[in-house]
Amino acid sequence: QVQFVESGGDVVQAGGSLRLSCTASASTFRDEIIAWFRQAPGKERELVATVFTGGMTTYVDSVKGRFTISRDNANNAAYLQMNSLKSEDTAVYYCNSRGLWSTNWRASWGQGTRVTVSS
Repeated sequence: QVQFVESGGDVVQAGGSLRLSCTASASTFRDEIIAWFRQAPGKERELVATVFTGGMTTYVDSVKGRFTISRDNANNAAYLQMNSLKSEDTAVYYCNSRGLWSTNWRASWGQGTRVTVSS
């Protein structure tokens, strides 16, 4: 079972930046689509960004132009660079992965890393 460990969350002022990191316990991470999700208080978990094995990326509209997802296959790691942070970015952030032909993200989730943006 793959385990995810997220880190890098903090309290930051609006307009600031943070870089989140994710490491996975399985080498299959490098062959999978990687995603960052977030869950704000009282809301459902939301898909924020994905990065495919070839490097193509997708983003939810609310973070386009501000967030950048990347991956480091050699180290089973992924990152989320977050710039121009807004109060609505406040959430617990999680990473996950799935195979290219799978429709389901892995059932196991990490603890997440908390991002708080103060206005």
